[in-house]
Amino acid sequence: MKHRLTAVAAAATFIVAGATGAFAQSYKIGLSNGWIGSEWRTQMIEEAEAAAAAWKERGVDVEVVVQSANVDVPGQIAHVRNFMNQGVDAIIINPNSPTAFDPVFRQAAAQGILVISTDAEVSSSDAIYVGIDQTDWAAKSAQWLADTLGGEGKVVAINGVAGHPANQMRVEGYTSVFDNYDGIEVLNEVNANWDQAQGQQAMQNLLATYPDIDGVWVQDGMAAGAWRAIMDADKTADIAATGEIRKDFLDIWAENDLTSGASVNPPGVMASALNVAVFMLEGRELKEPADAGQYGNALYLPIPFIDGSNFEEVHEAVEGKPGYYSYTSALSIDDAEALFN
Repeated sequence: MKHRLTAVAAAATFIVAGATGAFAQSYKIGLSNGWIGSEWRTQMIEEAEAAAAAWKERGVDVEVVVQSANVDVPGQIAHVRNFMNQGVDAIIINPNSPTAFDPVFRQAAAQGILVISTDAEVSSSDAIYVGIDQTDWAAKSAQWLADTLGGEGKVVAINGVAGHPANQMRVEGYTSVFDNYDGIEVLNEVNANWDQAQGQQAMQNLLATYPDIDGVWVQDGMAAGAWRAIMDADKTADIAATGEIRKDFLDIWAENDLTSGASVNPPGVMASALNVAVFMLEGRELKEPADAGQYGNALYLPIPFIDGSNFEEVHEAVEGKPGYYSYTSALSIDDAEALFN
């Protein structure tokens, strides 16, 4: 991969001579998002676009080409082919499948195109992953729930989109924690597609079926809905449940003194991937190889965690933002550069 990335840098970099104010380097990067069912994805794209704009202050012109739509896997493969036809230097993708892109990524690599996945890992040896460890993301909040319950209690789980690679890794993460506790009984696991309304309905159904629930492990995008159902059932004081990172949920948390904790999957992961991509296109080499994860091609980012110990600080950070805004973090250009020789 090192040889291929060096070739990409050589092909993608050019020097503009003699023109005052001209960019010394110029790259075109395709951003593919195959699901638009949440504002989190919109914020992800916006933060990546802002990261691209920030490079201009350093004399690097980063043009982003965005394809963002609800598509199946073949539709997102078409995104990649469109980028290849447009002559991009790099592709950053939030993929709808961990394995289905191997052939098309191989074709992109053969054209000297750098491929980075984010938010969900991919199996392709022709790509790297820059993002959080989704398994560890779930494990952190599951551990918080287990600790809060004292290692005993009846728990339900509300998951995202069935079959999505990030969702599956999260299921594996919380399962690995709850399996360590003989006193924790997982009563049921349901899917609510990362949708608040569906999360609320799922929680209502679970409460009707299991009135003695002690804890709820719910993924972000649905926690606000789940907590509304808990509050409507007048069980706020009886149930501990994980939370999410959106401003509207953080407001609910503050107003109702919830017993909650939340791992943060920041929308800035695509911006982080973009900043890493630019340094790779410049021919820089990572100090530590991207060889983590189940496919041995991951560069993991830190996972922030919100609970009672830092809640006020986080809540203050989103003050004035719209309700759908997610608390976020990203590798700045300087942060990304620190990863390279």
